[in-house]
Amino acid sequence: MAAGAAGAACLSDAEVAALADAIAAKTPAATPEGLDDADAACTRAKLNRRLAAHHGAVAGYKAGLTNPAVQKRFGTDKPVWGVLYADMLLDSGATVDPAFGARPLYEADLLVRVKSTAVNRARTPAEVLAAIDQIIPFIELPDLAVQAPPKLNGAGVAAINVGARLGVKGQPIAVPADAAAQAALLDALRDMTVRLTAQDGAELARGKGADILEHPLNAVVWLAGALAAEGLALQPGQVVSLGSFSPLLPPKPGLAVTLHYDGLPGAQPVVLRFAEK
Repeated sequence: MAAGAAGAACLSDAEVAALADAIAAKTPAATPEGLDDADAACTRAKLNRRLAAHHGAVAGYKAGLTNPAVQKRFGTDKPVWGVLYADMLLDSGATVDPAFGARPLYEADLLVRVKSTAVNRARTPAEVLAAIDQIIPFIELPDLAVQAPPKLNGAGVAAINVGARLGVKGQPIAVPADAAAQAALLDALRDMTVRLTAQDGAELARGKGADILEHPLNAVVWLAGALAAEGLALQPGQVVSLGSFSPLLPPKPGLAVTLHYDGLPGAQPVVLRFAEK
């Protein structure tokens, strides 16, 4: 029986232990089904207590399902969130096993780094920008982790910590102090074209900055509110993954992927290679 199917409730401690063990072993776990938002939050909290024992320090959070096209795939109309750990974040140029998870995928993403706790009160992209100090190019490598990913709804994605597994970060872009430069950066983030290409230059996927909640920094506004509802808050030095600018793509042995942010000043490409089998 799928986890949670008999009663639509928070997964039991035993079910969460089995989920955590499967994630650690990179084997598909039972698919949590029939969960509501409260069930998902309870399950995610239990799972993250176990993940923290394995991974250690929290690096920040990821906002997931922030792109309407990705929401549609999971039958929901709102984002979800998960926890990122420091050992999940690799540097540009990393080589990764294409079987890095049970259901491995990759996507074009973006990180921002928190400068001030004022970010928790931000209600607009401009207020978010004033409370962060870095924008960091990022290829996320999520793992849907379960036996039947098509059966996951939004709450199910939240329950598995939004599939947080790995990611490759590029060269940070410092947020300027000048107001006019900040305004230009806000426009560039909204209007940029984000592209994933293969080693031969072939385009793998593309998206626009506005594909994430009409402006990518709106993901931080949403996340701060969602965390506050559970008594949590973003802290200086933590990073936030903003979500998918591209479809979720399957890795292939030997594939080299480069992520470009056309129209975002100072953005250097991020490079990832999947190892040969």
